Amino acid sequence: MTALEEETFYTVANSPRFRDYTPEQIVAMLAEEGVYHASASTLYRILRKRKAIQHRLETKKPVKNHKAIPILVTGPNQVWAWDITWLKSDVIGLFKYAYTIIDLWDREIVGWAIEDTESDEHARRLFERVIRDQNSNPHIIHADNGNPMRGVSLGVFLDNLCVTRSHSRPRCSNDNAFIESWHKTLKHTVGYPVFFTSLVHARTWYANFVAWYNNEHLHSSLGYVTPHQRRTGAALDIYKKRNRTILAAKERNPLRWRTGKVKTYDALPVSMSCRPILKAA
Repeated sequence: MTALEEETFYTVANSPRFRDYTPEQIVAMLAEEGVYHASASTLYRILRKRKAIQHRLETKKPVKNHKAIPILVTGPNQVWAWDITWLKSDVIGLFKYAYTIIDLWDREIVGWAIEDTESDEHARRLFERVIRDQNSNPHIIHADNGNPMRGVSLGVFLDNLCVTRSHSRPRCSNDNAFIESWHKTLKHTVGYPVFFTSLVHARTWYANFVAWYNNEHLHSSLGYVTPHQRRTGAALDIYKKRNRTILAAKERNPLRWRTGKVKTYDALPVSMSCRPILKAA
């Protein structure tokens, strides 16, 4: 375009008639009238060149979605994930808040707390207690992007322990899929209360459920052993016993396995994705 053509197009786009329209809309409307100056992308270039593109303050600024970083977990206390879920109380609009930490290797709930409020102070106290009880610092702690997850108090505590923090990418709930799966198991279990009448009620029920989940629940992603069996290594002997039984059955009646493939039990690998990791100071 010549300088005059560019100036003409810029003037038309900034006229009162088109001030509330996008370049695509402007080009389309002019084309209906038999007028064509240039494409919408050309108008964008003209506007950028003249620094005439500014984000509207009334709307949320676009967030760049960073590429996910895969994390491979090979043992306990390497990666913990945590989150807060709301528990209904007997008063409409009021909730109890369940803080839960899960170990990605064995899906064991290594720590939890239930409070009346959401706060990074509550989260810090929970992590202090769990790290003391486990006598181990995780390498990485993963969470969503809520205020308690990015709170200063918790962040300083973890940085002092040289624990690496990571957070889910915006609008990518699968980045924290393990704790979200726990919440679904929790709230869809038979006997889950319609509401909790007090902190004592919530904590008592939650403690019993966590004990059942860690020690009795046969987890599908763990080859149908409990999180505690996976954590202690007892799962390996259980897998061997099951596999011997299945292989012996195949020897007795091989025709039942027409393809020759035998489904055996083993420990599935564990991996997750997250945003670029925030390195501890």
